[in-house]
Parts: sequence; structure tokens; C-alpha cells
Amino acid sequence: MVNPEIQGKRYPRTPGYLVGREKVREFAKAVMAGPESLDLDYAKAHGYQDLVVPPTFPVVIQEQSLQVVLADPEARIDFSRVVHGDQRFVQERAIVAGDELTSVLEVAIVKSLGAHSMVTFETKIFDIEQSLVCTAISTLVVRGDE
Repeated sequence: MVNPEIQGKRYPRTPGYLVGREKVREFAKAVMAGPESLDLDYAKAHGYQDLVVPPTFPVVIQEQSLQVVLADPEARIDFSRVVHGDQRFVQERAIVAGDELTSVLEVAIVKSLGAHSMVTFETKIFDIEQSLVCTAISTLVVRGDE
């Protein structure tokens, strides 16, 4: 069972992640994103400084924060029992190749559902100027013992 005491816990800021053009293109191809994520000339012609990340790309940054939580023995989250429940992104501005991003994760909600737990994480993603660029919200269901 997930430790309910971690609700409200904030984890340390992650190291910087430099968004690379080829990573953007690889992700964009995988999710069939538009030309602003694949073609630099197209992106610049439409007012962007560089390739635009697809809307779900911030999960790459959130992943760094989630690894810290999953490694926290206090949390008691057994990843082998995790099912992804929900994922949402609130964009403040477009993220583009060349952005250097960090994130801070907070455990927003811990609920018990019988033997199972549902944990919602809110990860704030910042650029190098410490401006909020995106909030990634994910919910994991941690299956309890049968």
C-alpha cells in the first residue's frame, strides 16, 4: 500500500534537460505530430524559434521526477504493480528545441481504493529563466495484494 503520508510531499528539482531537435523529431514521428515539430523552416515561418515539441513531450521531463518518487522508500510505490491511469498537460507556452527544462514534482493526491492506491502527481516544468512552461498531471494506480 502506498504511504498516504507522502500526499503534499515535494521532491527536489531535477537536473536540466536540454530539448534537442532530434529528440523532438523522434517523438514527433512516434506520435504523428505536425510539421512544426519536424521541419525547422516551417516552424520558423510560423513564428517559433525552433522545432515545437508535441503537446505530450513533457512526459519525458516528468519521467525524471517520477523516477525520484519511485526510488523513495518512504513512498512505498512498487512499480511492478503500477498501472497508468491518467495523463494531462497544461501548457503555458510552446516548448521548443533548445529550451533547457527542469521540473519539480509534488504528490497531489493519495487515495486508497480497497487494497489499491491511486496517486496523482503534479509536475511543474520550468525553463532556464524559471518561468513555468507546463504542468504535467499524472495518476498512477498501484494494485494492492490480491
